[in-house]
Amino acid sequence: MKILVCISHVPDTTSKINFTEGDTKFDTNGVQFVINPNDEFGLTRAMWFKEKQGASVDVVNVGGPETEPTLRKALAIGADGAIRVNTPATDGFAVAQQLAKVVQDGGYDLVIAGRESIDYNGGMVPGMLAGLIKANFVTNCISLEVDGTNAKAIREIDGGKETVSTSLPLVIGGQKGLVEESDLRIPNMRGIMMARQKPLKVVEPMDANTETASVKFEKPAPKGAIKLIDPDNIDELINLLHNEAKVI
Repeated sequence: MKILVCISHVPDTTSKINFTEGDTKFDTNGVQFVINPNDEFGLTRAMWFKEKQGASVDVVNVGGPETEPTLRKALAIGADGAIRVNTPATDGFAVAQQLAKVVQDGGYDLVIAGRESIDYNGGMVPGMLAGLIKANFVTNCISLEVDGTNAKAIREIDGGKETVSTSLPLVIGGQKGLVEESDLRIPNMRGIMMARQKPLKVVEPMDANTETASVKFEKPAPKGAIKLIDPDNIDELINLLHNEAKVI
């Protein structure tokens, strides 16, 4: 079984976010980038298939040279090879088209992507990718088993869980629960050294349709001042909630 894990290069959630050029571009200065958490769950599950079933695992990213350290981390975790499509990831549909070309050229049976990335939270790429390559698709996936060409997945739905039986080729949108957080892997020194010898292939992008563009970014409004009310002054509290906060 050939597995391709899609890796997004995203800012660490502890990073301070700023914008430049009139709030039209993201300022990367001083920002630490990491593997998208949903993708990391998927990569860890792929490592299980590699170790238990002899699957081969490649990782792919659509982005510039700045994303290569993130791909190298995925190689250090245990992926066999990495592919970088040399174009900025500015539009979900364009990214899905680039990934579809990689899947078709590589003949992958299973594509594991994150349900969404934590930067734009679009949640659209895995589904569009599945549509482009005409593969089965399961999103919000929290469990995946593969036996030959048959697969069983469990996904979260409103109010519960759903078990789905399907077949390869398959694209999943994975999330927390696909593996336990305690199973996530930190690259060790041996893995880091081996990653330097593993192939990282850079491919030029195909012509793709860009359907959206970011016009402007805006930070959330700063929180207002806090008013503390004496616990015995219930009338004042009710007055503020009614006339100022307007929540009652």
